[in-house]
Amino acid sequence: MYKLIYLYILKCKDGTYYTGVTNNLEKRLGEHNSGTNKEAYTFNRKPVVLVWHEIFNDYNLAFNWETQIKKWSVKKKEALINNQFELLPKLSKKDFIKKEL
Repeated sequence: MYKLIYLYILKCKDGTYYTGVTNNLEKRLGEHNSGTNKEAYTFNRKPVVLVWHEIFNDYNLAFNWETQIKKWSVKKKEALINNQFELLPKLSKKDFIKKEL
């Protein structure tokens, strides 16, 4: 029997996003909003709202995706949240235009 793993994104009160992995999404969301961990990113940013999640049956795969998403820009996270998958490749490219002095 596989244990389900949830990769999730929360929108915090201050407009920032938090990405995490858990095997109990409802319980974890409650923990974020109750503020059980004073060291947590979301502690002073509650309430938080679940804005996106994906289900995995492989923890390592979910963890690898979490690591990648945490590095993404706000615009790229919002494209994922809004199911605008066609924007993801464009938002992955860096603009390396040299400015003239």
